[in-house]
Amino acid sequence: MKKSHLLALATLTSVSMMSIAQADDLVDNRWYVAPFGSYIHTGGDRGAEDGWGAGMGVGKMLDKHFNVEIRGFYQEYDANPVGEWKNGGGTVDLQYYFSRNKLAPYTVIGAGGMATSAGGVSRNGSFIGEAGAGLAYEINDNFLLRGDVRYRYNNNFDTTYGRNTDEFHDMVVNVGFVVPFGPKPTAPVAFEMPAPAPVVKAPDCSTLDSDSDGVNDCLDKCPATIAGSKVDFEGCPISLELKGVNFKLDSAELTVNAMSILDSVAASLMGYPEKDDIEVRGHTSSEASDAYNMRLSQRRSQSVVNYLKMKGVTNRLTARGFGESQPIADNATEEGRSLNRRVELIWMGK
Repeated sequence: MKKSHLLALATLTSVSMMSIAQADDLVDNRWYVAPFGSYIHTGGDRGAEDGWGAGMGVGKMLDKHFNVEIRGFYQEYDANPVGEWKNGGGTVDLQYYFSRNKLAPYTVIGAGGMATSAGGVSRNGSFIGEAGAGLAYEINDNFLLRGDVRYRYNNNFDTTYGRNTDEFHDMVVNVGFVVPFGPKPTAPVAFEMPAPAPVVKAPDCSTLDSDSDGVNDCLDKCPATIAGSKVDFEGCPISLELKGVNFKLDSAELTVNAMSILDSVAASLMGYPEKDDIEVRGHTSSEASDAYNMRLSQRRSQSVVNYLKMKGVTNRLTARGFGESQPIADNATEEGRSLNRRVELIWMGK
C-alpha cells in the first residue's frame, strides 16, 4: 500500500509542475491570507473516527499560474482504543492554477511537519506530505471562495500510537476563503510614440514634420522627439510634462501605470541623439504644509530619476522638488489641484 500512495503523490506532483505558457504582461502578484475549515476522513490504518479542524494560510501569487502558501492547522478526531487524536502543524504549499478566470481549478502539493497527541501521549517531529486538487471562485477583486480535497501521507518516525504501523494515510477536505491585499492590477494606459514618416522617393522636407513637434524636417535637428515635448526653434526638447506619471497617496511610490509610461520614456531617451543633462522636477498641490510638500515633491522626483536610471537612461539626471511653489492651476478646485500635481523633464542644455 505504501508504494501505491507514493505513486499517487508523484503523479499529482508531476501535474502541478507542468510547464507554463508565456506569462501575460499583466501579472497579479499580490499577497493574501486564507482562513479555512477542514474535515478529515481518517484512513483505516489509523483506526480513528473522522474529525474536524481549522487553519490559516498566508500566500503570494507568483504569476498567472502559481501560488506559494504557508499554512498552519489544528485538527481533532476520536479513536479506540488509542483515545482522542490531536494534530497541529503546517505545510508549505505550491498551487498550480490552470487559469485565473472567475472559476479557477487548481492542483496543489505541500510538505511540512505535524505534532501529534494520541490518548494524552505527545510526539513531535512527524512528517506530512499532501497532494490534491481544488477550485477557487472569485466574488470580487479582494474576496475568493476556495476549497480542495487532499491526500495526506503522515510518517511518525517509528511512533505507532498503538497501531501496527508508523505511517498513516488520510483524506482532508478544506473549505475557506482568500483575501488578497491591495488593488488588483489593471492594464496600464499605453504611452504612444509618434508614427514614423512615410517613405517617399523624393520628399520635400519643408512640408514634413515626422515627430509632430511643429518644426519641419529640414530644420529639425532632433528627430523623434518624445510626443508632448516643448521644443526650441531647431526642434530639440526643452521640457516635457510626464502626464499619467502618478504616485500612491502621500507617497513617492510609483503606480503600475506610471512605471509603464516611464518605460516608454526611458526607451525614447536611450535612442535619442540629445545627451544633455535633464532635471526632473516634482510639483505638488497645496493641501499640506509648504515644508511637507517640498519634501514630498523631492522624493517623487527622485523616484522618477531612480526608475529611469534603472531602465538604462544615460543622461545625467538630477531630481529637484518645488513643492507647491509653481502652480499652473487654481488650488481651490480639485481639477486645479490635480493639474498642479505633476512631474516634468527639463533639458538643462536648452
